Amino acid sequence: MQYHLGRLLDHVHLRVRNLEKSRRFYDAVLRSLGRELSGQSEHGFFADELFVDDDGEPTGRVHLALQAQDRETVNRFYEAALAAGGRDNGPPGERDYHPGYYAAFVLDPDGNNIEAVYHGKTNRSATSVVVTPVSRLD
Repeated sequence: MQYHLGRLLDHVHLRVRNLEKSRRFYDAVLRSLGRELSGQSEHGFFADELFVDDDGEPTGRVHLALQAQDRETVNRFYEAALAAGGRDNGPPGERDYHPGYYAAFVLDPDGNNIEAVYHGKTNRSATSVVVTPVSRLD
């Protein structure tokens, strides 16, 4: 079996009630996954394709699944998320979605369901996709 990742979604934009609480939560969660915030401003921050700001009515009831490199990373994600103000929504463990699916779920400060998932051992064609704009006219 083959499946393609990183081809459907361009970005995810969450609007939050308390930017500082959310920044603390997502900074801890991303660091536990070996990532970090890419940038920030007075009203928001971003990492990769995730944009978070406090400009408007908060987003509600989003399920966002983040990829983890292994089971240990899922466990670290869960602990880091709880320590940074997240609430338990399913501790680390195997799920029956497909063989090898290991995940943990937490609710962020606004109640969004944030998941870290490891799909089991796989061979990847690349660790990431590099995109370089060729022109600003298109």
